[in-house]
Amino acid sequence: MAFADPAHELTPTQVKEALAKGDVLLIDVREPYEWDAGRIAGATHIELERLAARADEVPSDKPVVFHCRLGVRSAMAMQAFRASGWDAYHLGGGIQRWVEEGLPIEPDDGYVADH
Repeated sequence: MAFADPAHELTPTQVKEALAKGDVLLIDVREPYEWDAGRIAGATHIELERLAARADEVPSDKPVVFHCRLGVRSAMAMQAFRASGWDAYHLGGGIQRWVEEGLPIEPDDGYVADH
């Protein structure tokens, strides 16, 4: 699956549709307290600072989408993984934009934690 955006930035709708089809792996690079507060169903949690050490856990045979709260950390992760050969993208605007667009997070009373 290839996305056309030259910045490799995806919208919440694009990520939701790709997740529903099983076309991508979504990795949440936020801190544990942020993950605990609220998360996108189906995401895998690997903190940004641990990502390089755990890169072998990220499959390279399907696109990977990184996300964080606003999109800054996930953009860094995406760039590093793209440079290493992954088909990597990131959720533009992060989970904050996901929630603003009315998409669900877990748990039911979940919220987007601030820094």
